[in-house]
Amino acid sequence: MNIGGIDSSRIEAMMAQLKAASQKPAGPASPAEALGGLGGIGKLGAPDAAESSTKVSFSDALKASLQNVSNAQVQADDMGKKFAAGDDSVSLSDTMIAMQKASISFQATVQVRNKLVSAYHDIMNMQV
Repeated sequence: MNIGGIDSSRIEAMMAQLKAASQKPAGPASPAEALGGLGGIGKLGAPDAAESSTKVSFSDALKASLQNVSNAQVQADDMGKKFAAGDDSVSLSDTMIAMQKASISFQATVQVRNKLVSAYHDIMNMQV
């Protein structure tokens, strides 16, 4: 088990759960249409240039975000260990800032996960 960051097996398990949930029968609308067609729409209703050239899947974006949180936690843990060992290249303020950034990003990730689970339950409890 990786204590300094999110274990990659937990990330893969979460991805497997999301893929399993996406395989269930869906309504006629795509996720972008369900949100009112807001996906990829920039100012004045024109498609964003970034989306028209490349499309990023939700699972890839989620995985990258979780990896960034894990990297921040590992970096903060490494800085803490270096500071505790007396390394002069690491200051206390940099270490504390890195730890706070890692903590805040983890808390934000947990809140996003809670909102996703809540939205999933709300959708599954809707009557068709």
